Amino acid sequence: MKKFLFFFAALLTLLSIYSCKNENLEAKGSPEYFEEIKQWDQKRAERLKADDGWLNLVGRTWLKPGENKFGSAKDNEVVIESNKVPASMGVFIFKDSTVTMKVNDGVEVLFNGKPVKEMVMIGDTKKEMTVFQCGPIKWNLIVRDTLYGIRFRDLESELVKSFSGIERFPVSEDWRIMAEFEAYNPPKKISVPNVLGQIDEEPSPGAIVFSRDGQTYRIEAVDAGDRLWFIFADGTSGEETYGGGRFLYTDKADSTGKVIVDFNKAYNPPCVITKFATCPLPPKENYIKLRITAGEKMWGENH
Repeated sequence: MKKFLFFFAALLTLLSIYSCKNENLEAKGSPEYFEEIKQWDQKRAERLKADDGWLNLVGRTWLKPGENKFGSAKDNEVVIESNKVPASMGVFIFKDSTVTMKVNDGVEVLFNGKPVKEMVMIGDTKKEMTVFQCGPIKWNLIVRDTLYGIRFRDLESELVKSFSGIERFPVSEDWRIMAEFEAYNPPKKISVPNVLGQIDEEPSPGAIVFSRDGQTYRIEAVDAGDRLWFIFADGTSGEETYGGGRFLYTDKADSTGKVIVDFNKAYNPPCVITKFATCPLPPKENYIKLRITAGEKMWGENH
């Protein structure tokens, strides 16, 4: 009898856990809302598959001071893992926060469609970022604090061709929430770490505050110009969703201090798509004890 009671109690516990992890998982909403999320998913897929999207990344190498030879041969400091470019293409010279690219004779590298032999590279933190191409391979300079690297794309990527979308939780309009916006006056800085172990101080104009199942939650916003950007982790992180959290954008608060937060539009950081991304992680304030069963789930090889 005692063994039966123990087994029954254990079974109830397991059922309770299972039930907890499968709450609010029924699709719910108007036809117009389902169509809105469908269109959002389609645009998301188009962005990922674009020439400057995340699916076609094939390499990233951090530069060492001095000369860094590049090409497809294994003895280069910067190896392009592709047989679509020459074995030896040239050199990246990294000196005093400046990277200069010099191209070998007989190798055609294009900038804005025209051949280039030597050029100072402008990194991805500037609007004037320089992008170069040889055959279907494109590359640019990325700058992450003191780290300077070269990131490569293959415009003929098989991953782009085979991509069929990212699994999501069932769409439920219950996760489209009207939140209060608590403005910071003046705006403050919040510490946002990234996967490289660096920390950026980002401007935060305030936080959203909302209630769910009788509990109140808040998520700090990052100022994204005309929108608010949220980097958050929740009770699904590390299980159904990426352990490094998810992203979400909203419009700024209206005249009454309200913000519509649609968690059905929560999406994966690029580190889920590729190991060659350098993603921000949620600030410590944005780890919330709520299972947000809405938006994108984990995808791929769990980078």
